[in-house]
Amino acid sequence: MARPLIGISGRRWPVAYLGGHVVAAMRDLSFDLHFSDYPRSVALAGGLPVELARDADVIEIVERLDGLVLSGGADINPDRYGHDADPNLGSVEDERDEWELQLYRAARQRNIPVLAICRGFQLVNVASGGTLVQHVEIDEGAGHPQWDVDGRSATHSAEIASGTVTSRYLAQNLQVNSLHHQTVAELGNGLIPSAYASDGVVEGFETEDGRVIGVQWHPELLSAPDPLFQWLVEAASASLT
Repeated sequence: MARPLIGISGRRWPVAYLGGHVVAAMRDLSFDLHFSDYPRSVALAGGLPVELARDADVIEIVERLDGLVLSGGADINPDRYGHDADPNLGSVEDERDEWELQLYRAARQRNIPVLAICRGFQLVNVASGGTLVQHVEIDEGAGHPQWDVDGRSATHSAEIASGTVTSRYLAQNLQVNSLHHQTVAELGNGLIPSAYASDGVVEGFETEDGRVIGVQWHPELLSAPDPLFQWLVEAASASLT
């Protein structure tokens, strides 16, 4: 059987972000950025990863995919959920917001499985009518965020809710990393909490049909092959039979 094709979203940045290494003739160009841990995790789980660009019709792209990863990155514009910007809001990327919202809606329309990570987790919550806490201080709660710790280190606990699809793949008491400064405020419609930090913050959710799993941490930086990527590839493979 062919390996399932898993699309991975990413960033688009001005070349100027590279600083002094850019020659003058290229300073007005842009580049697409995909952290290599995402496709590596897909491949280790048995999938065929493809890094997506935003230069073609979203529906046509998703029609070719068997699964989707919504990756981490910049904050989502609070205009998307009707809130004013917090002074501590990070950078926003409106074009990426719109592109990934379209990707997510097309994936749901086709009923392909979606793994939403960090920013992706927040985007799915917003797409489902939820809201976000725009900034959590470093010294608050269960240790989110932890910018001064290696992102490959598991640094705080997450309690996995029993009876969820997520609980079939992850231990009930899990150690995870923490690279986010935003959290779920109001949970979106149709989302079932599947993981909690020790302070009660929702760290994971899934849709009622079990076709979308979202987590606030970065599993691509932890164990390999990661169980959540195995879920994604298994769910995508099942659709091929």
